[in-house]
Amino acid sequence: MLSTTLSNRPMSSVLVGLLCLVTTSAICCLCSGISPNTRCIASEKTALLRFKQGLLDESNVLASWENQKDCCEWRGIACNNQTGHLIMLDLYYNSSDVYNVETPLRELYIDGTNMSGLLPKGLQQLSQLRSLSLVFNQFSGSLPDFTGLPSLRLLFLSNNQFNGSIPESMGLLSSLEYLTVSWNSLTGALTEAHFSNLSRLRSLSIDHNPLSFNLSFNWNPPFQLETLDVSSCKIGPAFPRWIQKQRELTSLFMSNASISDSVPNEFWDLSSSLFELNLSMNQIHGKLPDLSTKNCSYFTFDLSSNHLFGQLPPFPPNVGILHLSKNMFSGPLSSFCPTEAQKLSNLDLSDNLLSGELPSCWIKYQELLSLNLGNNTFSGNIPSTVGYLKNLVLLRLQDNKLSGDLPSLENCTELRVVDLGTNRLSGRIPAWIGQTLTKLLVLRLHFNEFYGSLPLSLCGLSVIHVLDLSQNNISGALPHCLNNITAYTSMSSQLEDLTILGFVQLVWKGINIQWGENLKHLRSIDISSNYLSGDIPETMTSMMRLISLNLSRNNLTGVLPSDFGQLKNLESLDLSRNQLSGNIPASLSRLNFLSVLNLSYNNLSGRIPLGTQLQSFNASAYMDNLGLCGPPLTPLCPGDATNQDSPPTSGAEGDKTEQDEDGLITLGFYVSSVLGFIIGFWGFCAPLLLKISWRIAYFQYLNDIKIWNCHV
Repeated sequence: MLSTTLSNRPMSSVLVGLLCLVTTSAICCLCSGISPNTRCIASEKTALLRFKQGLLDESNVLASWENQKDCCEWRGIACNNQTGHLIMLDLYYNSSDVYNVETPLRELYIDGTNMSGLLPKGLQQLSQLRSLSLVFNQFSGSLPDFTGLPSLRLLFLSNNQFNGSIPESMGLLSSLEYLTVSWNSLTGALTEAHFSNLSRLRSLSIDHNPLSFNLSFNWNPPFQLETLDVSSCKIGPAFPRWIQKQRELTSLFMSNASISDSVPNEFWDLSSSLFELNLSMNQIHGKLPDLSTKNCSYFTFDLSSNHLFGQLPPFPPNVGILHLSKNMFSGPLSSFCPTEAQKLSNLDLSDNLLSGELPSCWIKYQELLSLNLGNNTFSGNIPSTVGYLKNLVLLRLQDNKLSGDLPSLENCTELRVVDLGTNRLSGRIPAWIGQTLTKLLVLRLHFNEFYGSLPLSLCGLSVIHVLDLSQNNISGALPHCLNNITAYTSMSSQLEDLTILGFVQLVWKGINIQWGENLKHLRSIDISSNYLSGDIPETMTSMMRLISLNLSRNNLTGVLPSDFGQLKNLESLDLSRNQLSGNIPASLSRLNFLSVLNLSYNNLSGRIPLGTQLQSFNASAYMDNLGLCGPPLTPLCPGDATNQDSPPTSGAEGDKTEQDEDGLITLGFYVSSVLGFIIGFWGFCAPLLLKISWRIAYFQYLNDIKIWNCHV
C-alpha cells in the first residue's frame, strides 16, 4: 500500500503534481532537440526519487527505483524511446508490463494501489491524456470536471468511494469511448445533457450506483453502444425505449433496474448481435416468444426473478447459460426439448410452476455443468438419460414429486453437488455413490423413502462436506468406517472455486439457511428421523473437523463414546429421541464451541458433568432422561447434601429451611446445646446449693466487687 508521509496533502495530489511536472519538462525538452540516444532525463529521475521518498511503500512496489539504475527501467515507468522522457506511469498493483508510446503522457493507470482522498484539480493539466484508470482504490468526493481532458477516450473510475452526482459536463467529452463508474455511491438523475456529445461512446457501465434516468420517451441517443451495464440503477418502470435503438449491443445488463413492464416484441427482433442479456431481479411480466425463430445469438440469457409466465419456449442454438428461475413458468418441460443448444452449460429453471414428467432429451446437452430444476412440481421417475451427462458438476432436483429408484449416475464422475431432497424417491441407497462419485461435496437425499442399511461405500466420499440422509426409512447400524472421510477427520486442502455450486439450503441449528461461499467451512452429518439401531461407533470421535452431527429420532442404543470431547469444532449435537443409556461423558464439557445440544428423550443417567458449557443449555436439552440429574435439569442429585441452591418451600417446612439453610442448625446442634446447658448449670450451681461455706464465700466476693466499682 502506498501512502504519503512527508505532506498533509493526499497522495493522489502528490502523484498528479509529479506527473504534471514531468510532462511539462518532457514537452520543453522535446522542443530543445534532445539527442535520440539520451536515456533517463536527470531532472525527471530526481523528481521520481523525491516522489518515492514521500511514500510509504509497504508492498515494496518501488524496490527497483534506485539512483544507480536507469529510471526508464524502473517498474511502472515508460519512456519515449527517442528522447528518454517519461511518457507513462503505471503503478497497477500486480502489473509487470510497461507500455511504450511515442507521444507525451497519454496513459495513466493507478489501479489497485489503495489510494484515497479527492481527485486533484491538477488532472486538468494532463491535456494530452487519452486513458485514465483509477479503479479499485478508495478515492472519494465528487467527480471533477473532466472537460480539461478533451482527448480522453477511456475513463475507468469503478470500485471507489465517489459520491454526489455525475457532472453534466461529462457529456461534452466528445472523444470518450469507454466510461466506467461502477460500484461507487453516485446519486442523482442522468439527463440527456449527460450524453449530448458522446457520439463515439461504445461502452457505458454505471452499475451499482443509486442513479436514476430522466430521459424523454422518444430520446434518440447520439451513440451506438456495444456494452451497457445499468444494473442496480433506476431505469423503470417502463422498459426503456431508447435501448431498442441500440443495434450494435453485444452485452446488456439491466438487473435490479426497477422495470415493471413487459419486454417489447421489437426488442427481440433487434438483438442479432446480443451475446449477453441480463434482465434479472425486475418485475418484468408477460410471455417469452419462440426465440429459436429469432435472429438471436445469445450465449448468456438471464431473466430470473421476474414475473414471466406461460410455457417455456425453445431457445436459440447458441445459448450456453440459461437462467429463468423464480418466475411463474408452468406446464411440462417437453416444450424446451426442441432447443438445439449443444453448448448449453448452465440451466436453472428452479422455483417455477413447471410440472409433468421430466423429458428424456438430456443426452444432447453433453456440455451441461449445472442442472437445477428444484422447487417445481415435477413427477415420475428421473430419466436415465441424466446419467449420460459426464461433465455434470451440480444436479439439483429437490422439492418436487419425483418417485422411483435412482437412475445410475456412475458416469457423472465430476459431480460435486447432488440434491434430491424432498421428493418421493425410494429403493436402497446405491453403493456406486461412494464408489464413483468421489468428488462429492454435498449429498442431500433427505425427506424421501429410501430404505435398507447404509452402504459401506459411503465411507469412500473422502471430501464430502454435507451428508444429509435424514427423514427416510434407513435401518441397520452406523458404519464404523465414517472416520475414513478425511474431510471430517483432518485439515483438507482448500476447495476449488465454489461459484458454480451457488447456494445450498441446509437445516443449520434448527433453521433453514442457504449456504454459499461459507460452504467450504461446513462439515455436517444428518441421518436423523430414520430407523438406525446399534451403538454410536467410537470411531466417530476422531472426526475432529465435524461441526454439526444430528442422529436424533432413531433407535440407537448403548452408551455415548467417552471421547466425544475430541470433536473440538462441534457446534451442534442432536442425539435426542433414541435409547441411549449410561452417563454423559465428562469430555463433553470441553466442547467450547457447542451452541446447540439436545440429549432429551433417552435413558441417560448419572450427574450432568459440571462445566460452564453444559450448564448453559436449557433444561429441555436433558429432559425425559429419568436417571439424569444435576444442573440445569435438577439442583441436586440423590445423596447430595442440602445447600444454599435448594429451591424454596412453603409453610412450616419453608420456615425450617430458611433457618437451616446454612447447614449448621441440625439435630446434633440441639442435643449438644441441651447437654451443655445441663453440665454448665449444674456443674456451677449444685456446689453452691450443697456447701454453705462456698455459698458464703461466693456472695462475699460479689459484694467486694460492687464496693470496688463504687469507689472507682
